[in-house]
Amino acid sequence: MNSEAPLPHPLAQYWVLTKPRVTQLAVFCAVIGMFLATPGMPPLDKVLFGALGIWMLAGAAFAVNCLLEREIDARMLRTARRAVASGELSAARTLQFSIVLGGAGMALLYFLVNPFTMWLTLATFVGYALIYTLILKPATPQNIVIGGLSGAMPPALGWAAVANAAPVEAWLLVLIIFVWTPPHFWALALYRREDYEKSGLPMLPVTHGMHFTQFHVWLYTIALTATTLLPYAIKMSHHIYLVCALLLDAAFMWQAWKLYRNYSDAQARKTFRFSIVYLALLFAALLVDHYFPL
Repeated sequence: MNSEAPLPHPLAQYWVLTKPRVTQLAVFCAVIGMFLATPGMPPLDKVLFGALGIWMLAGAAFAVNCLLEREIDARMLRTARRAVASGELSAARTLQFSIVLGGAGMALLYFLVNPFTMWLTLATFVGYALIYTLILKPATPQNIVIGGLSGAMPPALGWAAVANAAPVEAWLLVLIIFVWTPPHFWALALYRREDYEKSGLPMLPVTHGMHFTQFHVWLYTIALTATTLLPYAIKMSHHIYLVCALLLDAAFMWQAWKLYRNYSDAQARKTFRFSIVYLALLFAALLVDHYFPL
């Protein structure tokens, strides 16, 4: 996903390091997991401290990502203005910021939420900031598929914050985001393909071509449709969610089909942007259905 362009004030530069738009969606999905973890209202302190701790560790992971990819970011038009890539923030300060933010988030989760959530969130941090960024992303065009698990973890983290456990229902929410990630990200990669050619990263449109990527965006939306029906199939959700999921899936598949059959950068942007709205509305539907089952 895109992050905001760096602003001149140092505090704004640190803020942008956390990729606010991405972290907002992640925390939103985590909070939905918190509410789904209990039949009633979750404890307010768990929601507040859990959301804050998850945000802090997510922000720290994104800061490490910016640090490790600063040379790659400098070659890409979309990311060249990031403070670390442009040299406005030094590597040392970025690392210090990540350590402080991540350490504070770990302490918050451990002492004010529960140790299980802290360890699960820390594992997610390592998975994204180190395993995905250092190993998977530069090694394979399937990087976003394999590494998507880290980005899909927020619902399980939120569930763990309230229930001190991560049952199958929580992992089903993770699975939905896991399957959603490839069509979401590849739509971005399609219209940013020239950037990725300059970066040297083996992104699918660069290694396998545009048409191949367009087709896989379409295939993954079909897989996503099947995945989003699982909460209803296991009686985790009810008719409100089912209707909303079917409508959202049909809309996403239509966008992906248009992208596959008649490519344009404008359609790729539209598909990418819709994918974000899609995920937010799908999880909102889960929440409404949880409290108003029909």
